[in-house]
Amino acid sequence: MISILIVALIAYLIGSISFSVIFTKKFAGFDVREKGSKNAGSTNVLRTAGKKLALLTLICDILKGVCSILIALLVAKITKASVDKEEMLVLTAGVLVVIGHTFPIFFKFKGGKGVATSLGVLLMVNWKIGLICLVFALAIMAISRIVSLGSICAAILFPILCIFIDDSYLVNGSHFGYIIFGIILCLVVVFNHRENLKRLLSGKENKISFSKNVDK
Repeated sequence: MISILIVALIAYLIGSISFSVIFTKKFAGFDVREKGSKNAGSTNVLRTAGKKLALLTLICDILKGVCSILIALLVAKITKASVDKEEMLVLTAGVLVVIGHTFPIFFKFKGGKGVATSLGVLLMVNWKIGLICLVFALAIMAISRIVSLGSICAAILFPILCIFIDDSYLVNGSHFGYIIFGIILCLVVVFNHRENLKRLLSGKENKISFSKNVDK
């Protein structure tokens, strides 16, 4: 139980490192949460600060998910955890790092929507499902030019894939556990996109245009 709490805390703190805020303040001279959509994510960084900072933010946010899972594995190895305990450590880290990204303690609990960090977690937990979700999201984004639509669709696809794919998981524990994990992450990401959903339904959601962005 102590090891799970430690992993949960570490993952949450890692998630709370808001690179979009750090990078825009450092290199662009403003807080990304005060510009554009006011979301602390790479898409808003792209719109307000350019492609280079957006790419850097995206990579770092993905790595937050990756690092949290690696730490969970390390704790499992140090404590000589059973397979079920190791699975619990990994899934706890996966959920808490996304929650940390959404509600960062270092930035007044005003963070991003957790998509990039979730991708890092997915690629670690099950590379096959992670890649399918990534390709699916990119396809939706390319067709619609709406980032939020691709993100929401991929989030919904994740638990569905967990139901039908029972191999390639990082820890071969309970398949049911991964399904529950998929549902939780899906709900977190969709909840974080609730305002986007309203705009999508009303046809007012913003479309992304790379040609209009100037690197800074």
